[in-house]
Parts: sequence; structure tokens; C-alpha cells
Amino acid sequence: MSDIDWKISVAPMMDWTDRHCRAFHRVLSRRARLYTEMVTTGAVIHGPRERLLGFSDAEHPVAVQLGGSDPDDLAQAARICAEFGYDEINLNVGCPSDRVQNGRFGACLMQEPVLVGDCVAAMKAAVSLPVTVKCRIGVDEQEPEQALPELITRVLDAGADAIWIHARKAWLRGLSPKENREIPPLDYEIVYRMKQRWPDVFIGINGGIRTLDEAASHLAHVDGVMLGRAAYQNAAILADIDQRFFGAPAAEPDWEGLCNRMMAYAERHIASGGRLQHVARHMVGLFTGLPGARRYRQILSIDAAKTGAGPEVLAAAFAAVDFSGTEQEAVSA
Repeated sequence: MSDIDWKISVAPMMDWTDRHCRAFHRVLSRRARLYTEMVTTGAVIHGPRERLLGFSDAEHPVAVQLGGSDPDDLAQAARICAEFGYDEINLNVGCPSDRVQNGRFGACLMQEPVLVGDCVAAMKAAVSLPVTVKCRIGVDEQEPEQALPELITRVLDAGADAIWIHARKAWLRGLSPKENREIPPLDYEIVYRMKQRWPDVFIGINGGIRTLDEAASHLAHVDGVMLGRAAYQNAAILADIDQRFFGAPAAEPDWEGLCNRMMAYAERHIASGGRLQHVARHMVGLFTGLPGARRYRQILSIDAAKTGAGPEVLAAAFAAVDFSGTEQEAVSA
């Protein structure tokens, strides 16, 4: 098994885990591995690379997720991403959106394990970075007990360094991407069985994991946990990761320090021609459950979107939160 520490990661999420989101998450946790949104090979090869792939050195360790199904294109895209300095190349074999299906990549590749193996082999030949795969347990009428091991076998034979498994099927017909994240039942046990079958391979789990207690329970069976919506919608849980899972010294969260760092980050972004909203939108879920969180969300959702809004809006939002209290807000929040 690789010695790279993928123990806790934040999942690649379209429209969410952009560079501003990752900068925010990195302030909360130094050790969690961060992933980009999925970027297609066509965009990497032909698009505005700095806008699509640029990131701050502070984001390390950070992985780029690629979408594609042509081995040559994936190899070329992997080389470009390696030149940008990413720590890992991840292949998307799990996204169920119509756009992804029409491009013959994402979850529909579960039906073409030989091709996925060819894609992984091409990327491994092109770069010295770890090449990993993120998949589902199956799609549509596939039998996961057959489809998942076949895919894993192919990508491992091709040299894949780690497998992330979203423990749900994807239904390519009849369910929207949002429904595919919620309706197909979770089957964590099949992921555990894959780890038992390949004890020397890094196998991580994703899907429906809401708390760090749940993450810890999964780590008794697999090598890594990938947090998705929970890390985005309740980002404060990331502040406990380094101490709980990586042995960092216990410390109270430094919310004032976080505010100051994000204000400085926002100021640099605005000075380069950006808007506060690009940064603030990722911070809205930070204080879920604390007194004042509703006002905090209002400020970030409304005031940060105004033309000319500056970093002081973040200070005003943080000032609305009562950090001395821990009880939950009313349901109306």
C-alpha cells in the first residue's frame, strides 16, 4: 500500500471545490487532502489553463480530478497537470450527469473497465505522480459484486495507486445528479469487502459520511474517508481533523485567526479583479449550529454579493457569531 496519507480527504465537487473553496478548507485543516472540481481533458488541453488549473502553494496536498475516456488525451492532460504542481491525478469514474455521459466519461465508464484500465496505464506512463480512481459500486442494472471487483482488478493491473469508492450505485437513466447522491442506497459493506480482498491496496470510502465519528468508524475497515457535502455545508468539522486523525496538538479553534487569514485572501483576490462573493460563498456553512449562525449566513449571502463588497464584510459576519455558546440554533435557523 502507498505511503501517501490519504486518510481524510475532501471530495471533488462540481461548482463547489474551486480554488477559493480549497484555500478556505486549507486554513481549517493542514493535513486533509483536497481535490479540485472535475476538469475535462478537453478543457485542460485546449482551455485557459491558469484559470482552470491554477492554485496556491498553500493548498498542498492537492489533487486534480480529470474527466475523460481517451487514453492519449488523459496522458497529455496528466502531464499538463503535473507541470502545474499537483500532488495526484484522479480519474473520475463516478459522476452521473448527462453532460458527463454524453462525453463518455464519469460513471458510465463503470461499464467499460478495460478502457478505464487503458486510461490509467496511459496516465501512469505519462507522469510520476500517484494516479488514482474514484468510482461508484456500479451503474444501472450492474451487479456490484461483479462490476466493482472487475473495475478494481483492471485499474490495479494498470498501476493505479489508490481507489476511492462512492458506496452507491449511479442510475444513469431516471435520476438527476442530485438524486444520485441521495436516492440509491448506501452499501458500505461492499467497500469493506473490497478492502478485505485487496488488503495491500489503498481503498477509501465516500458517500453520506456526515461526522468525524462516522469517519473514524469507517477507518476501522478501510484506509481513507472522503468527506463530501458534510465538509462543505458544515465546514467547521474540518478544524478537528488534524488533531483527531493526524496527531496534531489539541487546540481551540482560532476563529479570529481564520477570519483574518480569509480577509487577507479575499483582499488579494479582489485586488486581482475578483469579487468577494467568489470567496464568501464557500464560507456560508461554517458555523452551522452556533448562536448567530443565521445572521452570519445572511451577511455572507447578501452583503458579500453586493458590488464593491470588501473583506470587512467577512469581519462583520464573524462578529455576528457567539463562539461562547454550543447549543443548536432554533429550527427556524
